[in-house]
Amino acid sequence: MKMVSFRRIHHVAMQVKDVDNSQSFYEHHFGFETYFDHEVLDGVPVVCLRLDDTVLELRVGDVPPDGYQGCFFCLETDDLGGDVETLKKAGVVLHRDVHETTPRNYQERRWKRAIFKGPDGELIEMRGR
Repeated sequence: MKMVSFRRIHHVAMQVKDVDNSQSFYEHHFGFETYFDHEVLDGVPVVCLRLDDTVLELRVGDVPPDGYQGCFFCLETDDLGGDVETLKKAGVVLHRDVHETTPRNYQERRWKRAIFKGPDGELIEMRGR
C-alpha cells in the first residue's frame, strides 16, 4: 500500500458569528496576526490568522447556541501559569483552570493544561509548563 505524503495540518478552520470580533480576540489575547482576508464565492467573509507556522481560519457561519462544536485547538506555551493569569486578568473566560495532563511523549512530561473559551464558546486549550 502506498503511503500518503502529507506533512502536517495546513490550517484549522472555525465558524464564528462575528469574524471581526473573533479576529480581534485572537490577535489581542493570543498573539495571532492577520495575513489574509477575503470573501468566498457565496460572499462569506474569511480571515486567516497566523501564529508562527500555525494558521487559524475564521469564517462566518452558524454557531450552535453553546458555541462548542466538538472541535477545539491547543496552543503550546513556555509559561502556562503566566499566560493563564494574563488571560484571566484580561477577562477571557476560563473553562477549566490549570490541571495535570497525561504526557503523550517525553517532551510533554510535567506539562499541565488549562482551557479557555473564545467569543463563540469555542474551547482553546493551552499546554506547557
